[in-house]
Amino acid sequence: MGNRKTSPLSTLFLVLIFAILYLPIFFLVFYSFNSGGSMYDFESFTLEWYRELFADTRLLIIVLNTLLIALLSALISTIIGVMGAIAIYSFKNRRTKSTLLSLNNVLIVSPDVIIGASFLILFTMAGIKLGMYSVLLSHIAFCVPIVVLMVLPKLLEMSPTLIDAAHDLGASRWDVMRKVVLPYITPGIFAGFFMALTYSLDDFAVTFFVTGNGFTTLSVEIYSLARRGIALNINALSTLLFLFTIVLVIVYYFITVRNKPTGMGVRR
Repeated sequence: MGNRKTSPLSTLFLVLIFAILYLPIFFLVFYSFNSGGSMYDFESFTLEWYRELFADTRLLIIVLNTLLIALLSALISTIIGVMGAIAIYSFKNRRTKSTLLSLNNVLIVSPDVIIGASFLILFTMAGIKLGMYSVLLSHIAFCVPIVVLMVLPKLLEMSPTLIDAAHDLGASRWDVMRKVVLPYITPGIFAGFFMALTYSLDDFAVTFFVTGNGFTTLSVEIYSLARRGIALNINALSTLLFLFTIVLVIVYYFITVRNKPTGMGVRR
């Protein structure tokens, strides 16, 4: 089949979409180097706002809190999500499998405000103090369905004959899981982990409901700073977060390319 040429209208539409998505980010990055202290007139290049950012101990602690929450929630939700995806895959009844998958997807499409308010009510009724643990539990809860959605398609792609062949060769259930299933779904596991990490870093609405005094994350802190007025240290912080996200995407790309299954073998 020959390659069809892209129409000029499609190209123009694509350029327009990317411009709408990226121009505000580049505008923010550009003015993070403005010595004028505003986002209206660029006076001269400076790194003052970055120096001010790294001199703010409180903000650095919030950055560490955010990274800690993101890493822990991504790791725990990946473990739970992989087990959940395998459990859904193991059901033979198609209706049961579809019901469980629908229940999983409901949590993804539900508005963050409703999820955040629900967790706030739950933690209040359970007597759980709002703070690091309430934020961590909430992030794990909304990241698990994302991991399930990333891992389950890889399980559905896997041929059942691989598992049957492993059993025929004398492999135990644990050997099948460790040497056949997990290596096959590794790209899905990495995809789920990085998606969970990104969602956790990015979340504002749910975190806003469940965070307490003495603990906050970057999204909530940036919102609080922005309400007081425009400060270019916010631009500097947002620029560093944007670069960190790009690094995550690049790392995820190389990991998925490296872990593409080229062939499956079963070792006894």
